[in-house]
Amino acid sequence: MSEAVRTLIVAEDPLARAGLAALLAQTAGVVVAGQVGEEEATAAAHALVGVEAVLWDLGWTPDGHLSALIQFIEAHATPVVALLADPALAGAVRAAGVRGLLRRTARAEQLAAVLQAVVYALVVFDESLLAGPPTATTLPTAEPVEPLTGRELEVLRLLAEGLSNKEIAHALGVSDHTAKFHVNAILAKLGAQSRTEAVVKAMRAGLILL
Repeated sequence: MSEAVRTLIVAEDPLARAGLAALLAQTAGVVVAGQVGEEEATAAAHALVGVEAVLWDLGWTPDGHLSALIQFIEAHATPVVALLADPALAGAVRAAGVRGLLRRTARAEQLAAVLQAVVYALVVFDESLLAGPPTATTLPTAEPVEPLTGRELEVLRLLAEGLSNKEIAHALGVSDHTAKFHVNAILAKLGAQSRTEAVVKAMRAGLILL
């Protein structure tokens, strides 16, 4: 997988598609490969080269859109992250086989992190859309080489939000050098080569949940 996930945006509302594309353009972890309505989703998934994930907006009234989502998932192996407005329908959407489930109000960095995660075979659900405890699982489970300190876990959560070293330093009230030291320590302990890989491995190990 490339560092930036090639993502197909699916939404019936063209304004929603444009809004999601603009939101994802703010992140370094995602490239929008295309924007289509539900009826064009299957054709686009076949036609577009290298689509790695699908971001599917179910709109404000998703009842009538679930069948299209189910048909797509049954026909394609490409992981789908669904955006949902009504928590009451979360169970039905999860049962459809989505790999990620977030609220329609999710921030750009959350969208990017989950799109990255599902490409690595993770399942990531917003805890507010679950009746039980938060879920972020995959097999096999990856554990850090060494346990992270409390401060490193703080830094890790800020990494997951997409903050730079300078922004992490400001948020924690430490120097840029100290922030960089913690980031490097996290990468070493998780055996990660990049910040993105560190976040993905941390979610896989259950260290952080969105």
